Order: sequence, then structure tokens, then C-alpha cells
Amino acid sequence: MKKALVIYTGIIISIFLIIYGCKDSITASDIDSRVMPQSNISFSADLQPVFNLKCANSGCHDGTSAGGLNLTSCANAKDDPGAIAPFSSKTSKIVWAEEGQAGISPMPPVGVNKPFTSEQDRGLKKWIDEGAKCN
Repeated sequence: MKKALVIYTGIIISIFLIIYGCKDSITASDIDSRVMPQSNISFSADLQPVFNLKCANSGCHDGTSAGGLNLTSCANAKDDPGAIAPFSSKTSKIVWAEEGQAGISPMPPVGVNKPFTSEQDRGLKKWIDEGAKCN
């Protein structure tokens, strides 16, 4: 009897851990509250989640290439030579759009998605200034 109780208790605990112990989805809040590294910004780990949430997932830059820019991968993002100027965030159109500079409407558009946080803005610029590596 005691052995059966131990087994059933173990099964119940295992089921509980499987159901409630796995957090396999990242929320918008998780992405927006993330602090970017000070250097060695990774496109895939640091920027792609932001682009997926705010740019590609909104139906704009998801392969339909709104404005000629596809942000579903690093290679696609760098297809437009004017959008990302490696080592020069100040001359990169993606930064101008993200900040609403140089006569470009702010991206993402107001009301479609939340704008980039200051950390996301800093991370994007740092990634570009570090050479815009597909890492």
C-alpha cells in the first residue's frame, strides 16, 4: 500500500511539473523588458525576436516585404543595401524608420504595434555599428 502511494504521488508530481513547469512561449512583455547586451549583439538572439514581434509578425515585413524590407531573417534584412549600412547606424534607413527620422514614417506605425523600447533601439544601433553580423 505504501509503495503504491509513493508511485501515485510520483506520477502526480511528474504530471504537475510537465504541465506547469514548462514555459515555452515568449510574450511581448518578455521581449520588451529584456535588457540588450552592451556589446556583441546577436541578431538571432537579441534582434530577431523584436523584429518578429514588432515588424514581421504584424503582416508588414514578413516576406511580403512592405517597403522592400523583409525582416524574417538577417540575410533578408540585409538584402536592401540602404536599409542596413554595416558599421553606420546613423546612415541606416532601418534606424531612421524605427525613430521616424529623415521624413520616414515611424516604424512600427502608430497603432499597429508598440514602438521599440530604448533598449531595443540601442541594441539595433549597436548591432549595426558592430558590423551587422548575421549571428
